[in-house]
Amino acid sequence: MRTLVTGGTRSGKSAIAEGLVPDRSTLRPDETVVYVACGPSSDDEDWNHRVALHRRRRPAHWQTWETVDLAEAIDRLAGPCIVDCLGTWLTAQLDDLDAWSRPADEITAELRSRVDAVAQAVARCPHPLVVVTNEVGQSLISMERSGRLFTDWLGWLNQAVAASCDRVVLVVAGCPLVVKGEAWEQASPFDQA
Repeated sequence: MRTLVTGGTRSGKSAIAEGLVPDRSTLRPDETVVYVACGPSSDDEDWNHRVALHRRRRPAHWQTWETVDLAEAIDRLAGPCIVDCLGTWLTAQLDDLDAWSRPADEITAELRSRVDAVAQAVARCPHPLVVVTNEVGQSLISMERSGRLFTDWLGWLNQAVAASCDRVVLVVAGCPLVVKGEAWEQASPFDQA
């Protein structure tokens, strides 16, 4: 089962996504859950605090891969995986291509190739896979070129990955809404407290 979990900032999407990953008791002895962290490193204190919160929430038996080569990471999987998140992966790609200052037509072909590679890797993944992303496009169009560039490309990336997934879940205020595929039963995060 390949699932895309999308939602706004602080919607609870990462926690919902983590709850979809098979728990340790259902894994084969040779399997481990891989957490692919796609976020760039930063000296920003607030960013590092967010990363630390995510790390503390992960079970100790999960293995973390920090990489921006997402298609290759998905292709290397030998078991269940969670990817968090496509928005930070896209930011790293835009940085790598210096897209913020280059004309769009100079980066379009390469960025499209990278987006397609990720969507294709998701489509061929034979293991349980949960991909987290940010929901975009429900607000005003940015007056800044960088905001429009990011929003447009993340929207296209989300569509490509959603097409490769069996299920798409939109999270609003901590509440999951299945917009593609079958629903599931999930305990409230407060049941775990």
